[in-house]
Amino acid sequence: MSDSAAPSPVPILGTQPTDFSEHGSGGEERHLQVRLKSEGGHLLLSLPPDTEFGGSWTELAQQLQLRLTGGERFWQPNTTVHLMARDRLLDLRQLQAIADALNEVQLKLKRVYTSRRQTAVAAATAGYSVEQISAVTHLGQAEANTSQPLAEPLYLQATLRSGVEIRHPGSVVIVGDLNPGSSVVAQGDILVWGRLRGVAHAGAGGNAQCIIMALQMEPTQLRIAEHLARAPQTPPDQYQPEVAYATSEGIRITKAMDFAKLRPAQLMSDLLGANPEVLKNVKIRPNGLMLPKTDNELPTTDNKQST
Repeated sequence: MSDSAAPSPVPILGTQPTDFSEHGSGGEERHLQVRLKSEGGHLLLSLPPDTEFGGSWTELAQQLQLRLTGGERFWQPNTTVHLMARDRLLDLRQLQAIADALNEVQLKLKRVYTSRRQTAVAAATAGYSVEQISAVTHLGQAEANTSQPLAEPLYLQATLRSGVEIRHPGSVVIVGDLNPGSSVVAQGDILVWGRLRGVAHAGAGGNAQCIIMALQMEPTQLRIAEHLARAPQTPPDQYQPEVAYATSEGIRITKAMDFAKLRPAQLMSDLLGANPEVLKNVKIRPNGLMLPKTDNELPTTDNKQST
């Protein structure tokens, strides 16, 4: 090819592993390329940010294909790959296309890092481990400060297979089962509308007020903040919805229908936006039912005149 020939519209990256956080020659153009590097026994595949990449999905897929096949392979067969999707919105079809491209060069997609809720749901549905990160977080940086508000709950309608891990900086609601070997780590609560047979860690940021609830509680391990518990040696005769919560003596498990009786005032406070003034005007029965107080039950104030 002569020097005057037009350059390829899709650039091919170098063959050596590169830290995607660095900028070399080419400035922003280099920063917007698909990156692949070896890191801690696996490969890290980094896609350019959706907000900065001007090309289409087809162009991005072409760059990925050329990156995987256009140079010397520096990886071992069957090496696992962690996908850094950042803020890029990926659906099931696109995730499958990435996995297929990796399979062609004997690589296996294992985990997806994303700041997009839709991408997290699609990845979990496809059976990949997921870690939802903030939009500005990069690998190697510390996660968001635990004093910051929790992210909105992550809702998944899927059964988590062995080897799948879900991490989310908020509460996680799963309509499906957690099979043995799977795990969920949430900074908020964990609710499983199915069988919990894997590992569940609620309040991962240190909040011991978080709970774990499941229709059928058969965990390999439960964690709430720093509290740890394992499944009992003898399973119950009959399973029913249960709630795990932390006390000063460790993690306790009780029937879901009885849980409101244990901490009704606290639960109602959370429900009403933690407004103590509202709670002064209600009474809570032992079954957890909240009723308005009558006039003679209402608290008197200092400036109220006695009759």
